[in-house]
Amino acid sequence: MSVTRDKEKIVATQSANSAAGPHPGAGGVTEADPKRWLILLVICVAQLMVVLDTTIMNLALPSAQEDLEFSIANRQWVVTAYALAFGSLLLFCGRLVLLFGLKRTFIVGLVGFAGASAIGGAATSFEMLVGARVGQGVFAALLAPATLTLLSTTFTDPKEKGKAFGAFGAVSASGAGLGLIIGGALTSGLSWRWCMYVNLLFVAVALIGTGLPLGRNGGSRGPRVRLDIPGVVLVSSAMFCVVYGFSNAANEDWSTPETWGFLVAGVALLITFAGWQARAAHPLLPPRVVLDRNRGGAYLTMLLIGGGAFGFFLFVIYYMQTTLEYSALTSGVALLPMVVFIAVAVNFGNIKIMPKYGPKPLVIAGMAFSAVGTAWLTNMEVDSSYVSALLGPIMIFGFGMGCLFAAALQTGITGVQPQDAGIASASYQVGQQLGGSIGTALLNTIAASAVTDYVTEHAQGPPTEELLQLAAVDSYVTVFWWCAGLFAVGAVVCGLLIRSGPLPAPAYGAQPADETDKANS
Repeated sequence: MSVTRDKEKIVATQSANSAAGPHPGAGGVTEADPKRWLILLVICVAQLMVVLDTTIMNLALPSAQEDLEFSIANRQWVVTAYALAFGSLLLFCGRLVLLFGLKRTFIVGLVGFAGASAIGGAATSFEMLVGARVGQGVFAALLAPATLTLLSTTFTDPKEKGKAFGAFGAVSASGAGLGLIIGGALTSGLSWRWCMYVNLLFVAVALIGTGLPLGRNGGSRGPRVRLDIPGVVLVSSAMFCVVYGFSNAANEDWSTPETWGFLVAGVALLITFAGWQARAAHPLLPPRVVLDRNRGGAYLTMLLIGGGAFGFFLFVIYYMQTTLEYSALTSGVALLPMVVFIAVAVNFGNIKIMPKYGPKPLVIAGMAFSAVGTAWLTNMEVDSSYVSALLGPIMIFGFGMGCLFAAALQTGITGVQPQDAGIASASYQVGQQLGGSIGTALLNTIAASAVTDYVTEHAQGPPTEELLQLAAVDSYVTVFWWCAGLFAVGAVVCGLLIRSGPLPAPAYGAQPADETDKANS
């Protein structure tokens, strides 16, 4: 029995190594793929599409609501539907990358995402639009771990790896901001439907590149490993309950059964899932993936990024549109300096800092810059200008985000065995999705309480429009202080958790998982 299991492990490792990409040639020198930079372009296009769709519909919601005639209460589901499907299925799809091969998974994800986007753009009812957003989330969950796994297996030379991860990180970190910019431009210039149709252009470009040697496995099936069905059911159900519970809290109330009931169920399912993974013969998420200090620190970093950054975007947009009365397009353009600083920091971090000093200084600096940027926003007033209230904080915050993505991106997938590459990539992105759901719910609650307290304290009779504007700005200031505190705590906790020094060089061959983890611990 043990001999059979050992043979299965050897076959799985050999197959995973084959699917994972280039191997050392004669003399231990890895042969670089001559088309690797074209592959990087395809990967970045696919990743940009996935990240864009987390925010691209935000500024288009009022137009879609008017066109399809659905209620304000239902409006949240256009955004939440995508997050629910995406967050719930990420770990499951991370394992499918191994089972069905990188290239096959990538192509199916692209085609499915295009089909869902076309249906959403042609939607004639609220139900049709929400169904399309669910479809986008499902195929985004398939694409996201595939793109990151392709990146990590295509680039193995340390110098080239820094440049490649810099480009990918810039896309990942700035994608949410670009989604607001593109969504605002398309809604103002064409129609909200183009926020869905634009994905067809991204898919067309990416599909042209599928003729390249993606993953070097020719689309073949992965190793013959067993899928952890109980683990899939437990974690997918848990993530659905947690994301739904926090999304409902952000739009309804914490006391409703739909909120606390789903949250309690989600926590219980996550605990059960963790216990099952510790004893399962073929765990969906092997404990060795998350128990490594560096990788665990990277996943925690992404959780904090999700919570703080989603709050930053949400309330900065609220301030620009409701207080400063910016249009959707102007609000998007106002975020461009942040996108530029993100790109600069990600590339500088990956190329200059990571190879020499590792992720620790980048995580500490990124959290510190993000804390300073959000704290600076607390100087905003009802009549502030863009230059005085927003420009400086946006640039500082963008630089901080770039540092964090530069550190977390490589760290979250370094040191794993080839058969764990897909699930490690998914785990990295689960943190961001879960953090975004939690952060949005908690910060919305904090903002609502701040408004109530301000009006109660200052109102003399019925609240005036001026008083409500002051209360709104006071709530934004309160939220930004909380975000600054979150990043400050993250600088300490993640800085202590992540080890000093450069990341270990990738090892080739079928080194046993327990030996690799021992070296990384």
